[in-house]
Amino acid sequence: MKVALVGYGKMGREVEALAPASGVDVPARFTRERPLRADDESRRALSGVAALVDFSVPEAVIDTVRTAAELSLPLVIGTTGWRDHLDEVREVVESSGTGAVWASNFSLGVNVFYRTVEQAARILSVFEGYDPFIHDWHHRFKQDSPSGTALEIQRRMARYYGEREIPISCQRAGYVPSVHSVGFDSAADTIHIEHRARNRQGFVAGALLAAKWIVGRSGFYEFQQVMDDLLPGGLQP
Repeated sequence: MKVALVGYGKMGREVEALAPASGVDVPARFTRERPLRADDESRRALSGVAALVDFSVPEAVIDTVRTAAELSLPLVIGTTGWRDHLDEVREVVESSGTGAVWASNFSLGVNVFYRTVEQAARILSVFEGYDPFIHDWHHRFKQDSPSGTALEIQRRMARYYGEREIPISCQRAGYVPSVHSVGFDSAADTIHIEHRARNRQGFVAGALLAAKWIVGRSGFYEFQQVMDDLLPGGLQP
């Protein structure tokens, strides 16, 4: 299978490095200097490519989605920070009949972590005295704060806490890829759940899994739907 990269930063390079082990070839890369367009040059570079994988910048996502639709290529959107344009992106994908998978975080471990946190929130929100909180720690080069992953955790927990605000504390220091922790603190005890990424391999594995899954499909999907489809019984709580 062949995929093309949109964006060639740290994540794009990691996808290129790890793709062969998953049976994926990366014959083309598109950057600011060589942008993805629906023109003859891009079409030649995309010969034989089955899907696009986007790890670029938030402001480029909508143009990438529109161009992917013009090229009739499915797309995996690994870039974060564009959620305010979610409805617009969904409309482009669905009206064009193409396919796209998106996530705040494509790590397989993080997506299991989401559901673990949801289950804890579902149970503990029923009882008085347990205060929920989220901590988000990334390397000092991380620009967005809170991270898309922390906001997704907050969104999922809010299903059970309603209008109650779940605080997020952020730390941008050092070189750690990412640490996300969720706690429930009471006078009697503390429950602490944590996901700690050692490197970017988990993100790449999830993005490549999504790229393989979306080929031949149309529609706009969250990565959790991909995992639900692939695992017996899914991950629904």
